[in-house]
Amino acid sequence: MKKVLTLFMLMATLTAGAQQVLSLDECRQLALQNNKQLGVTRVKQEMALNLRKAARTNYLPKVDVIGGYEFFSREISILNKDQKNTFANLGTTAMTGVGEHLSSTLTSLVQQGLIKPEMAQQLGALMGQMGQPIAQLGNQIGEKINDAFKTDSRNMFAASVMLRQPIYMGGAITAANRMAEINQELAANEEQGMVQNTLKSIDDIYWTVVSLKQKQKLANSYRDLVQKLDDDVHKMISEGVATRATGLKVDVSVNEADMQVTQVEDGVALAKMLLCQLCGLPVDTDIVLADEGKDVLPMTTDVEDDGNEAAYANRNELKMLENAVQMSEQATKLVRAAFLPQVALTGGYMLSNPNLYNGFERKFAGVWNVGVLLRVPVWNWFEGQYKVRASRAATTIAAMELDDAREKIGLQLEQCRFKMKEAQKRLAMATKNLSSADENLRCANVGFREGVIEATDVMAAQTAWQQAQTQKIDAEVEVKLAQVALKQAMGKLD
Repeated sequence: MKKVLTLFMLMATLTAGAQQVLSLDECRQLALQNNKQLGVTRVKQEMALNLRKAARTNYLPKVDVIGGYEFFSREISILNKDQKNTFANLGTTAMTGVGEHLSSTLTSLVQQGLIKPEMAQQLGALMGQMGQPIAQLGNQIGEKINDAFKTDSRNMFAASVMLRQPIYMGGAITAANRMAEINQELAANEEQGMVQNTLKSIDDIYWTVVSLKQKQKLANSYRDLVQKLDDDVHKMISEGVATRATGLKVDVSVNEADMQVTQVEDGVALAKMLLCQLCGLPVDTDIVLADEGKDVLPMTTDVEDDGNEAAYANRNELKMLENAVQMSEQATKLVRAAFLPQVALTGGYMLSNPNLYNGFERKFAGVWNVGVLLRVPVWNWFEGQYKVRASRAATTIAAMELDDAREKIGLQLEQCRFKMKEAQKRLAMATKNLSSADENLRCANVGFREGVIEATDVMAAQTAWQQAQTQKIDAEVEVKLAQVALKQAMGKLD
């Protein structure tokens, strides 16, 4: 017997050790760590940070390196065909001209009687013998000139290094950087809003589980009361002091109590599965909440209400809408910048092969260059004005949406305040009603034992007691949820 008892105690200890006890703060931390949407917002913040860093680089000079190769079917020709033909026959043309001039000169000398015809023929024959090699030499020189003018530009290699430094872009770079900063703020505000929504969900389901556990205890207690009454009534039936019809009524109440226990147990299991899912735990994790065993829920002090203006300053929704207005204003500046003068400094170094700096030499050679680029829009049929007006209209829409959201948040704050007061009043009334229900049930049990009250009256007192207990549990949880809702409306849920 001792071994069985020891084994039973060991199994109970292991089962208790397998259970995971979670407080509200621990549930919040688990939800913030494991929430997938929060992970998305964190990635968005990282993305916004990198975009802001990228926007800042627009202030700095950009350097590009370009290289390439091209093959052309024909090369560039500096000389035309007639010029090439002239150079190719340079010697022949020259000697033909010289021969004609010499012949006319000798003829003139013979006619003048200065030389004899025989001598003129001898000089002409001598000149003919000497002219052929001279013509060939001249032709060769002409061919060399043609070769010198060949560009050999069918295979072209080129490379360049270019530097661009913006000087004035019409305010576009400043506007783009401001938009990147606003986008980063927007991502941070979105994360804070997601944090508050996550905490609100966790608080709601946490206190729902606690209330269901209390209702589970209440259902078990009610069933015990009904079963005790059922036992008493059946004893009275066996003694002949109660009718069988009364016993059947009590049996029905016992069955209803059993059904209530089953329903609330299922509700507790489903609510805990939802809580595990929100906390990033497996849905079948056996968890126990730190507040579920308490008969009375811990009531915190009232939420500190600093007024609507403080709430407006804390609400992430309004901050995000303000970011949208600011983003739209910067977008207007960016649109306007596209139609303003722009100045940029350029510089670089360019290489080519063949190069143009030494007669199309087949070597890489380059040249430095520095310049200023100016762009001034002159006429665009008022395109810039129309776009700026459209962008300003978008800013106006964003501002109107911001004002509308402020009004709705003001209404939400008033609604949350009313619900808080209503929940506190309901809790006070439920506590008072519970005291009356306890006394009524005590009197009914005493009267039943004394035989002056029917079993149906005891059943009615038990039902009233259960309803009073249920109302108190609901009122306590309603106060908790109203406090959470008001904190969220005030932007203080953290």
